[in-house]
Amino acid sequence: MTAVPDTDVLAYAREQVLENGVGLGEAEILELLRLPDDRLSDLLALAHEVRMRWCGPEVEVEGIISLKTGGCPEDCHFCSQSGRFPTPVRSAWLDIPNLVKAARETAATGATEFCIVAAVRGPDKRLLSQVREGVQAIRADGNDIQIACSLGMLTQEQVDELVEMGVHRYNHNLETARSHFAEVVTTHTWEERWDTLRMVREAGMEVCCGGIIGMGETVEQRAEFAAQLAELGPDECTMNFLIPQQGTPYEHYEIVEGKDALRTVAAFRLAMPKALMRFSGGRELTFGDLGTRQGMLGGINAIIVGNYLTSLGRSAGEDLSMLDELKMPIKAVSDSL
Repeated sequence: MTAVPDTDVLAYAREQVLENGVGLGEAEILELLRLPDDRLSDLLALAHEVRMRWCGPEVEVEGIISLKTGGCPEDCHFCSQSGRFPTPVRSAWLDIPNLVKAARETAATGATEFCIVAAVRGPDKRLLSQVREGVQAIRADGNDIQIACSLGMLTQEQVDELVEMGVHRYNHNLETARSHFAEVVTTHTWEERWDTLRMVREAGMEVCCGGIIGMGETVEQRAEFAAQLAELGPDECTMNFLIPQQGTPYEHYEIVEGKDALRTVAAFRLAMPKALMRFSGGRELTFGDLGTRQGMLGGINAIIVGNYLTSLGRSAGEDLSMLDELKMPIKAVSDSL
């Protein structure tokens, strides 16, 4: 890590990030994550200024749906969909009519993004065939919502197939810092995930990549993770906070404290000033309503509305009302295509 300049880190961030649009490095991010509580409001205010200057006031709204739930062969310690843990989640497939219905309902909220997710190591021919059929059926329904996918690790042939289908963005989270990854997952490596993201980027799809905060990582590893994401340069960064799931190795982990979560959101924004930063799983438990508003005013400019894959979220109506009250317009689909 490079040394932090001999000046106040927020003053340095104002010049480098707000004025020049250049993200902070690992050392500076660590300084932000160590700021005392009495400086949190200043950090959030700066992160909001950066978001407004480099991304604008619009918020991208997304809905997600699970095409294949549960029964995953991987051992991601946070995930109730792993078939290796005694969780309540059972393997199930969603049929195409219900996938189309979910896309229609998502578009009706004003969302511009619909992400099809599957709990797998990577897609087989059956899954890719269902994705293709689903995309075609959504388009035949007259729905022009943008379609993203999250189907695990890919081969080059699978990347090319998704591009040909018209999938414009691919989500594949690195989950945590490289130095902590082996404590979270043992059935595949951080590098395997990175390789998928590299192929996605080179194929011309947008890259969506983030992770989960609160999985036993140190504050230094949170700074490391932010710097690694910044090196990747994702179009979108998903900010998840651990939801301890019954039956998983992390079921008794404590929920991230709201102030630490807000500090993390703002620090990640100052690492990636021009990326979409999306509130994803865990915000309801970690922040509550007030903290969610603070996050929207502290660097966040995208949200998932409705429920998550195996966890309940806030209603779409609540989130849309919040955005209206904050005078944050929803990004139009025509502006995104």
